[in-house]
Amino acid sequence: MDSTTRRTWAAGLAGVALVAGLTGCSGDGDGRAAAAARSSAPAVAKACTDGTFTWSAVKKTEKLTGVSGVQSLGKGGGTLSGPLERVYTPRASVKASGPAVSPAEVLFSLGKKIGEIQSDARTLAEADGGETWSFTDVNVKPPSLDGGRITVKDAGENVEYAGVREVAGDFSYTCPGGTTTKGRARTWQVDMAGVLDCQEGVDDGGMALQAARHSCEPGSPATRNA
Repeated sequence: MDSTTRRTWAAGLAGVALVAGLTGCSGDGDGRAAAAARSSAPAVAKACTDGTFTWSAVKKTEKLTGVSGVQSLGKGGGTLSGPLERVYTPRASVKASGPAVSPAEVLFSLGKKIGEIQSDARTLAEADGGETWSFTDVNVKPPSLDGGRITVKDAGENVEYAGVREVAGDFSYTCPGGTTTKGRARTWQVDMAGVLDCQEGVDDGGMALQAARHSCEPGSPATRNA
């Protein structure tokens, strides 16, 4: 099995609130009432800036994000053409209850916890020279499945696949006065790609086996984890 691993950064999609433009058909009165309702909604208090993160149940999992159908090549191999079908879309997320903590700060802390971010700064805001890490950006798009064409040297029943190493964990953020925010964060570390031959066993029980069971004939060597 030929495989490559490439670095990528955490991502997520920002939510969009579809509110503006819906009140025009209802008259000014309704529009003012809606605005008043929004303005009277209770504000979420911000957490302190000198709190401490504690992490638990941090787990890394390899997730298959895309896979091709079987591509047959004869003697001498050739270039695979895909395309890959998306089977999973990784997204960064930070969900919490309690005083609001910056999602970027949460991911900065998680990055330090797992060794993804090497920094002596206590917080992202305190990083020297305003240094930033893409790992902390929850708005970066998920990795593309268009990783370029792959060439194999031998005949085979080939399947291309792509995936990520996802990381998730529970956190608490405690302020000196005892106020605590609790939540869960999820993102991914690396973007991976590979090729397997349905007529050969795969050497792991992770993404390659998932891809084989998705595209290879049931009972073929690649679908069995020896």
